[in-house]
Amino acid sequence: MTILGGVFILVGGLVFAAVGALVFAFFGFLSGLFFIGLVVGLLTMVVGALMIAVPAAHAVWGALAIVFAIVSLPFALGGFVIGFLLALVGGILAIAWKPITSVFPVTEARKV
Repeated sequence: MTILGGVFILVGGLVFAAVGALVFAFFGFLSGLFFIGLVVGLLTMVVGALMIAVPAAHAVWGALAIVFAIVSLPFALGGFVIGFLLALVGGILAIAWKPITSVFPVTEARKV
């Protein structure tokens, strides 16, 4: 589930960055807020990549993804809501993931 959450976060960040870049390119330097949306999208993609690379810190990456998804609403229009939902679902999946534990504890035998 961490890989799926990481992919959702990556795609959501890509949508944030694309919307921020398109609006920034269309309106030029008058839209500094959408430049912030581009930065939020890039940071969200970094969080998604870290979610896949370091799943041990899944709660931190999930919380950051949810925060970036909420921050993207005014700055990148939430990626036309699609990016917002993808990043939000990815963050929730990341927080809800629990590592599989072994049913039988493995211990080493004592050497005599």
